[in-house]
Amino acid sequence: MGTIKNFEEMVIWKMSRELVNQVYADFRACDDPCFKDQIIRAGISIMNNISEGFCRNSDAEFRYFLNISKGSTGEMKSMYYISEDQDYISSDLAQLRRNKIQQLMNSISSFIKYLKPGNK
Repeated sequence: MGTIKNFEEMVIWKMSRELVNQVYADFRACDDPCFKDQIIRAGISIMNNISEGFCRNSDAEFRYFLNISKGSTGEMKSMYYISEDQDYISSDLAQLRRNKIQQLMNSISSFIKYLKPGNK
C-alpha cells in the first residue's frame, strides 16, 4: 500500500462521504426529526471518526477511531431497517443502502486488521 498523506485519499473516507450525502438526500423530507437527526449523526460519525483517527499519532489510536466508525455503520444499518418499517423510504432503497453500509463496514474491518501490529 502506498503512503497516504491525507485522509481524503482513503477509500473508506470517500465511501463514508458518499454515504452521508445519500442519507441527507434520503431523509430530506422526513417528518420525524428525532429519527432524521440520529441517522444523519451516525453517518457524520462514520466520516469524522475516520478522519480524526487518521490525524492521530499512532496506529493504535487510528484503530480506536475506526472501531467507533464501524460501530456507527451498525447503527446506521439498523436505522435503515427502521426507515423501511416506518415507510420513510422504499424497501428497495433501504436494501440498497444497507448493502452499501455493509461494504463500508467490511472495508473498515479490513483496514483495522491491516493496522494491527505485525500486519504491515
